[in-house]
Amino acid sequence: MSNVLRLAIVDPDDTSREEIKTMLLGMDTIWLEAECSRYEFFSDVIDQTNPDIGIIVMDKEVDKALGLVEQLNRKAPECSVLIISKAGDGDTILQAMRAGAVEFLTQPIQIQDVVNALNRVSEQKYGREQGRSRGCTAIAVAGATGGVGTTSVAVNLGCTFAADPNNSVVLIDLDMSLGDADVFLDAIPEYTLVDVAQNIARLDFALLKKSLTKHASGLYLLPRPVQLQDSELVTPDGLHRVIGLLKATFSHLIFDLSKGFNQTDMEAIKAANHVMLVTQLDLPCLRNVVRLMMSFREIEGLEDKVRIVVNRVGLDNHISLKKAQETIGREVFWQLPNDYHVMVEVRNNGVPLIDQAPKAGITQSFRMLCDAISGNAPIDADPGGSSSVSRWLQFLGKKKQPS
Repeated sequence: MSNVLRLAIVDPDDTSREEIKTMLLGMDTIWLEAECSRYEFFSDVIDQTNPDIGIIVMDKEVDKALGLVEQLNRKAPECSVLIISKAGDGDTILQAMRAGAVEFLTQPIQIQDVVNALNRVSEQKYGREQGRSRGCTAIAVAGATGGVGTTSVAVNLGCTFAADPNNSVVLIDLDMSLGDADVFLDAIPEYTLVDVAQNIARLDFALLKKSLTKHASGLYLLPRPVQLQDSELVTPDGLHRVIGLLKATFSHLIFDLSKGFNQTDMEAIKAANHVMLVTQLDLPCLRNVVRLMMSFREIEGLEDKVRIVVNRVGLDNHISLKKAQETIGREVFWQLPNDYHVMVEVRNNGVPLIDQAPKAGITQSFRMLCDAISGNAPIDADPGGSSSVSRWLQFLGKKKQPS
């Protein structure tokens, strides 16, 4: 519960209060400690429950609500007050802030607005780093070309994160035409990205999770549309709203991108904290990496999010890692060893590495990659292989060579 914000809410309007409760109850980072229907009793509720945040819906009796904000600011300064109101004029907002509110949201409230407000309150109360840890980590997995193992990386990254009971992870398959994340998980989804995108306005957190396919590993999947023509029904704006809802529900969000870098792919990249660009040590791949990085530099903030992941290291690579880094002009973030037989087996069986081959070298590499993304493990910055990770990978590579 250390990463959970404890909330209490007061709203004299039963309908409004239930709608806000429904929105909040589906968020894994929220615990609704108490609710109240009378302004005059809410101070006692705060005193008894000591929540992190008190939400006051101030449409019924504005003067009473503002008085309550002032009272809480005096009696319980450790409780941050968030105001929700249908009135969004400057005078009302100014009155609420002067009374001691730290955030003001205008109804009808949007999920992403609530998430952003709670993240800001969390940062104010606990500091920037801990505040960020309460949010969602979004990871976009892209390929420098087809066949480099993008879906394998996305699926196994998701399942490895999901193996930690403290994480809740969802994978979105954005290869609208030929995506096969469901095949890698041996899943037969009932709903797809189109269903969620078209009904986003009617979904709450509980219905959202019912619309997803849950794998035995704990990973949730939102697959690509069934029909090719349905791809057009998923717009960047619709995907943006889906992402907002998923970010409020899960600790980790993983995008398996298409190779087209189309508008929906770019919407996912924009929302991502990290962009894993998967490549191999061959000329076509490295040429595309250089080309993509040139394009990414034109988009503010994107280049800094990109992490180069070299897949199938040891697969008779004719280009060395050092030469590859010189060519692309930046260091490789991670190396995944080649283990053809294990990967073919897990793909054909529809079982992730962490279940099928938990002790395999490539599975251990995925575990360390997850730690590195989370900031829990050092990254090898020495292409010469001075770190234990590089030595281990070199050892695997040498084993592949004939004696």
